[in-house]
Amino acid sequence: MPGVDPRLSRTLQVRDHSGEQRRWHLLDSGPLLAERGITPRGTLLAVHGNPTYSFLFRSLVRADIPWRLIAVDQLEMGWSERTGLKRRYQDRITDLSLLTDALSLRGPVVTVGHDWGGLISAGWALDNRHDVIGMILTNTGVHQKLEEALPKALQLATAPWFRTPSTSVTDTFLRTTLALSKPALPREVQDAYLAPYRGRTRRLGIDQFVADIPAAEHHPSRPTLERVAAGIQELKVPTLFAWGPKDITFNDRFLRDLIQRVPHADVHRFEKASHLVWEDADVAGLVAEWLETTFGTAEEPRTEAPAWRAVSSYAEAAPERHIGAPIAELAGDPRHAHRPAVVELGGEDGETREISWSLLNRRVDDIAAGLLGHGVRPGDRVSLLITPGADLTGVLYACFRIGAVAVVADAGLGLPGLTRATIGSHPDWFIGIKKALVGARALGWPGRRLSVEQLPTVDRVALGVETSIAELARSGSLQRELGAPLDAAWPSPDADAAILFTSGSTGPAKGAVLTHRQLGAMFAAVGDTLDLAPERGLVAGFATFALLGPALGAPTVVPDMDITRPGELTAPALAAAIDALGEPAVFTAPAALRNILGTADQLDENGRAAMARAASFFSAGAPIPAHLLRELRDLMPNARALTPYGMTEILAVAAIDLEGIEAAGEGAGVCVGRPVPRVEIAIAVMDELGRTTGEVTTEPGATGEILVRGPHVRDRYLMLWRTTHTSMRFTGWHATGDVGHLDAEGRLWVEGRADHVLATADGLFTPVQVEDAAETVPTVRRAGAAVVGPRGTQQVVVILETEDGYRPGKAGRPHPAEPSLQEAVRRAVRERSGVEVVAVFTTRALPTDIRHNSKIDRAALSRWSEQTLQGEKADAL
Repeated sequence: MPGVDPRLSRTLQVRDHSGEQRRWHLLDSGPLLAERGITPRGTLLAVHGNPTYSFLFRSLVRADIPWRLIAVDQLEMGWSERTGLKRRYQDRITDLSLLTDALSLRGPVVTVGHDWGGLISAGWALDNRHDVIGMILTNTGVHQKLEEALPKALQLATAPWFRTPSTSVTDTFLRTTLALSKPALPREVQDAYLAPYRGRTRRLGIDQFVADIPAAEHHPSRPTLERVAAGIQELKVPTLFAWGPKDITFNDRFLRDLIQRVPHADVHRFEKASHLVWEDADVAGLVAEWLETTFGTAEEPRTEAPAWRAVSSYAEAAPERHIGAPIAELAGDPRHAHRPAVVELGGEDGETREISWSLLNRRVDDIAAGLLGHGVRPGDRVSLLITPGADLTGVLYACFRIGAVAVVADAGLGLPGLTRATIGSHPDWFIGIKKALVGARALGWPGRRLSVEQLPTVDRVALGVETSIAELARSGSLQRELGAPLDAAWPSPDADAAILFTSGSTGPAKGAVLTHRQLGAMFAAVGDTLDLAPERGLVAGFATFALLGPALGAPTVVPDMDITRPGELTAPALAAAIDALGEPAVFTAPAALRNILGTADQLDENGRAAMARAASFFSAGAPIPAHLLRELRDLMPNARALTPYGMTEILAVAAIDLEGIEAAGEGAGVCVGRPVPRVEIAIAVMDELGRTTGEVTTEPGATGEILVRGPHVRDRYLMLWRTTHTSMRFTGWHATGDVGHLDAEGRLWVEGRADHVLATADGLFTPVQVEDAAETVPTVRRAGAAVVGPRGTQQVVVILETEDGYRPGKAGRPHPAEPSLQEAVRRAVRERSGVEVVAVFTTRALPTDIRHNSKIDRAALSRWSEQTLQGEKADAL
């Protein structure tokens, strides 16, 4: 067993449920801890499933887990005895209890289970609950509804004609399980899993495990399954679910069932992991953090719940207001009732449509009443895939009104990201346009389906659609006309309101969960920062921003554009949207700025006049260089050029206008201004390798990770316990993952991502320092900084987009820059930042996040550079 200290391995004879003495093999770290003088906090009782054994849990023996590990090989499995008996589910629970009795195992115990071991460990926990203080389950299922089919992989595995030939006659079942991991497991690890199962007689236990899956009503193990599935709902102990969502057997359907049974559980999904999540991800690291956070150490046991998520309490509270209340207020105000709230441009007939505040308010109430009548309840998650406009606005604010949790994963994430976000959010309902419903059906997205428009019967049946929002609105309207009031109290301020997905620029998109209190505070922060009002509408060049308008009492329009490519917004499209609202505030994604400037020559006289009427212009999602704002001033001479800094987790954090940027002058990074009302900013100091220390400062000039707190910081990340915990590791602060510093005037300067800090032999440098210097070279459109080599001695590589080679959305394989350009970039970076550049390449377009088209994927640049400079064949960016 590679990676396993031989001293962990032991065997003992124990009476089993049949009364016979049986030989068990297990890994026991107790003697090892005693050798090291460590008093264990308790015991981790780890139970494997099929077709693995105790080797699966070897990673739990580590210095930061001061717990005794007992990882068993179940009888007929691993290196334990082959008895020839057929063991049922209840037999295995009984056998495990007899073993722990023989070991004199007493509490505190945290059970750890995987696959079938999850069911068995849960059954043991119920029978020994006086010793159990916690439970950890990984890729398992504790129930299978009779009316639901087994996952296709299990249907095949349990087929009589396939089961025995694949499980015991050959080792196909075992090898297939090992092959689920991507990338492939190391050969020595695969060999270790195969070793106890050489020969048919040693694989009979694998066959028996599969045969004991109690999917049918009269299966002998069905009563035990029902008992355990019901029982864990009463097992009120701290619980952790760690999951690999790419599992073809215990998929997210089983995770949803577990969460319903144990709603207090902490959950972390390792997005890229499969069935053998212990091999595919750092589950042991997660367990170490969770054990310490939940139970403390043996020397300092925890006696109260951890307060690491308490952020809002450290900041000034925001004004309390129900989300959507401005809609009803403006609808009741004669001055605004019949003025536009939502403007839709370029419909199928090319006509512009205006929806008044009065109509929008009535529509929201009608849809809310219809949703309630159809069975949508407070707390239900409702995934929305609707084109920005009146339909999306009406459905979204109806959800807010009745307390349903809106899942907002926009098409800007791309199909793979959208699929991950939709499936991973476990929605109860899915409401979408027809195109989205077709995708939901084809890709197996969860949730009962509702369409926006009324569909023909044949389409409804084919897509599994129950009804439409149009029909629900008519039903709700009829109820209210008959005198039935909207039967729903306003949600509690601390109830979940929305799940908003990040751009996915630094990994898979994360779902940020905000309560009604936090979301209301976010709307207030944005409204205060941007000075939005009913008299000043909002042109949302980034479609998701259109959702803010109604909450701020601001008329809203989305330009005629592809919402999945915000960087391709043109000047004529923006001008038409401005013209629809008169003198609005304009918001775009940062990537759109260059394209707007590049298409300005397409404006006619009316278009130029409309652009000149814009009252303010702002952009967020990535820092905006001052020179771009200056160029935009020629297009929008009367607009206040404002660039707020924020993120999905807390919007906004800081803001600055062009005059403020010019007053700040040159500096390391991009100046994003002072904190907006009710927000505080601090810096987590970094060491020489770019790692954050425990020191938090507000002193000017200190560079490190940017920390923020305010009443509108998200509550948590959805089913990402570890990510949430890591981001809140500084008590009372949210760690943004960005790096920067505060200046003497209290202004924040952003210098890139903390993970992208360049740890060179000459010291720490931030990527923005290098990129800003490179972009001063004529013909350089945009630059990306990459590094090669180990931290502390990293070498810097710069990859460029040039004006003559740029092709939007067309990344490719970089090539060495022309010698004269290489020298110019090296000189500019050396003079402005003190960094020596070892190589300069050019490419058609730098890789960026799909939503904003702005955040450079520096990790991808570094991977490419490392491969290329080592002489390996590198993939196209």
